[in-house]
Amino acid sequence: MSLLPILRFPDPRLKKIAARVEEVDGSICRLARDMAETMYEAPGIGLAATQVDVHKRVIVIDASETRDQLLTLINPEIIEKDGRQVCEEGCLSVPGVYDKVERAEHVVVRYMDLEGREQTVEATGLLSVCLQHEIDHLEGRVFVEHLSQLKQLRIKNKLAKQARITA
Repeated sequence: MSLLPILRFPDPRLKKIAARVEEVDGSICRLARDMAETMYEAPGIGLAATQVDVHKRVIVIDASETRDQLLTLINPEIIEKDGRQVCEEGCLSVPGVYDKVERAEHVVVRYMDLEGREQTVEATGLLSVCLQHEIDHLEGRVFVEHLSQLKQLRIKNKLAKQARITA
């Protein structure tokens, strides 16, 4: 396994829409393992393949307090959603930035597991937010795009300043 570099907002590669995975093979399983290792090391609770510059519909999530409930979703799609909640979100691609985003309270997501079997997961609360956040990445959206234009500009400026300081 290896750690993967995480793209930083506003990198234009984060805007790419991920392609469906046609076959769950060894390369997809390796990608998922590397993504999980990268997510845990970062540390984060979710990571989409888009964030590591692989434009395939794969996400990994572990929203558990014990960090031992890894969920790998291939070709995830929201098939049902209802309610609304506002939660503070952050993102490994937007380090140090947190803001409130409105999302559905409850979602049902259909996906394939690492054996290529179709599954569904029903989620509320943090897991629901995380699923929606990571699926957004597969569609080329970063959570800050749910914020006002002014907030987006401030975030871009803040990240540019951070990049200059660390360069």
